[in-house]
Amino acid sequence: MFRRTFWFTTGVAAGVWATTKVNRKLKQLTPESLAATAANKALVTGRAVKDRAVGFALDVRDNMAQREAELEDALGIREDPELPAPRRRAAIENRSNPTYVNPTTYSHNRNEDH
Repeated sequence: MFRRTFWFTTGVAAGVWATTKVNRKLKQLTPESLAATAANKALVTGRAVKDRAVGFALDVRDNMAQREAELEDALGIREDPELPAPRRRAAIENRSNPTYVNPTTYSHNRNEDH
């Protein structure tokens, strides 16, 4: 009697365990679940690629600044050059002889020139 009860209970437990495993696997293989898994993996991969690219860009920038400093020291151009005075255009600054458009001779009709 105990043998039959033991094997019956063992069979029921194995059946429940197998049914649970199969149902979980079937839920993982639905299109929605596969799409969500793929999207999550794509996000993780995208973040990793972005982090590596940012790290690489920062390394390049640091090394570039270091190499520029080495070249400037080697060439002796460390001091800042004096910039020339800003140029002014005469047409903009010529306020002593302003020219105005006569409002009576200027027409706002755009078709007049054509």
